[in-house]
Amino acid sequence: MIIFDTSSLVGVIMKADSLPKRALLYAVDHDTLALSAAVAAEMEEVFRRPKFAADDVASRAGWMLKLIYDTACWFDPTRDVTDCRDPNDNKYLELALASGAETIVSSDGDLLALNPWRGVNILRPAGYLGGGAPQ
Repeated sequence: MIIFDTSSLVGVIMKADSLPKRALLYAVDHDTLALSAAVAAEMEEVFRRPKFAADDVASRAGWMLKLIYDTACWFDPTRDVTDCRDPNDNKYLELALASGAETIVSSDGDLLALNPWRGVNILRPAGYLGGGAPQ
């Protein structure tokens, strides 16, 4: 089970052949994505921002969200976590607990500073790919 945070997914949509995109595609093929309503709501809010409105970026965002929604297992976290210095990122830790995820792929310094967290690896996309996925 693996979680991608929104900061890493921004990299997926900003460049057609990015390292975060390769990490996401590898995860879809070799692992199971975990998702919660709170994480999905953040993704949708971020990708509706004007800076992501260019046709090519918006198209990649739509493709990526469909891929994630079509392949992810949904969880409803019930345990509150307050371990992250950015309270907005605790939703990823809560999802990790609910899903039993082994890895969170992130580009967010607040989450990366916790690695490892309660046995969960928190890795940049390159670190995730370096753990066995082709780069």
